[in-house]
Amino acid sequence: MQRAIGALRAVAGRSAASAAAMRLSPSAALWRSQSTGATTAPPPAKPDTVSVIAAPFSFGQPLDGVERGAAEMKAAGLRGKIAALGYRVHEHPAIEVHRPTVHDPVSPIGGRNAYAVGVTAARIAEATAAAAAAGHFVLTLGGDHSLAMGSLGGILRARPEVGVVWVDAHADINAPETSPSGNVHGMPLSFLMKLVDAARVPGCEWVAELPRLAASSLVYVGLRDLDVAEKRFIKTLGLRAYTMHDLDRYGVGKVMEMGLDYLAGTKPRALHLSYDIDAIDPTVAPSTGTSVPGGLNYREAHYVAEACAESGLLGSMDVVEINPDLVPGAGGMATVAMGVELVQSALGKSILE
Repeated sequence: MQRAIGALRAVAGRSAASAAAMRLSPSAALWRSQSTGATTAPPPAKPDTVSVIAAPFSFGQPLDGVERGAAEMKAAGLRGKIAALGYRVHEHPAIEVHRPTVHDPVSPIGGRNAYAVGVTAARIAEATAAAAAAGHFVLTLGGDHSLAMGSLGGILRARPEVGVVWVDAHADINAPETSPSGNVHGMPLSFLMKLVDAARVPGCEWVAELPRLAASSLVYVGLRDLDVAEKRFIKTLGLRAYTMHDLDRYGVGKVMEMGLDYLAGTKPRALHLSYDIDAIDPTVAPSTGTSVPGGLNYREAHYVAEACAESGLLGSMDVVEINPDLVPGAGGMATVAMGVELVQSALGKSILE
């Protein structure tokens, strides 16, 4: 706990040079040697190609089935619906998942299956960085939210100044030492913001070599279920966090206006939308592992994605935590369909078009 708090206090002043000076671990060296040339320019307002990267990973949390989310979205006609919006579609081969074994190194600071998360996330990062460097819209399909360590990690490698809209019932900013569950799907932001010394976590060492996600580059939308340490991190870092109370008070339109203005109002930059399906109320999208009542309704959920699209700056997106096994039948199908529809909204589909 004290180590995490110390990192929290130091993160604002940490320089990129200090990370670069660290001795490269084997995984970090692999990352540096294989990653493509980076570009800091925002993506085109409307990239002509969408790279679809399926990450069937479930080991950041304990429930089977979430690894099938990407396949189910594809089976629901995702490719054709993207193409109907005028995009070319490039389907990346599914990411090879490292399955935990008894021989995996164990993290000395906690994090269940952290090695499997880190190794798989590094492969995802290679794919997202390459697609972003090619100027594509990068769409990563989960899988659980721990994959964002890789999807957003790769985007940070290609677009270090990226602004992030994190749509979630949960903050996902626990450190391994502060997490009540130990599940890494609740930790990706603490790694990417360098609140965790990733060099101490086997499999995750490569994260230490990434550009740090700055506090000023993150906006939360839809929070409603936070752990004690997460509340402390949000307050201490001064993160822009719009909870469901804020959506009730201001409305989704004003919240998105304020959030996007905060990220890109004075200096336009590429945006990344990380969309956890549990941000949506379980009456609309029930088939997810950590559902919480009182979430976004159907239109609010779409408006968040539509507003990001209308900014003209959205260049990448995650859709995660769809688990069709948890509510078989109509509930699972509705949740998958919602994921597909959110992608369409993020890519510019609107009511009148």
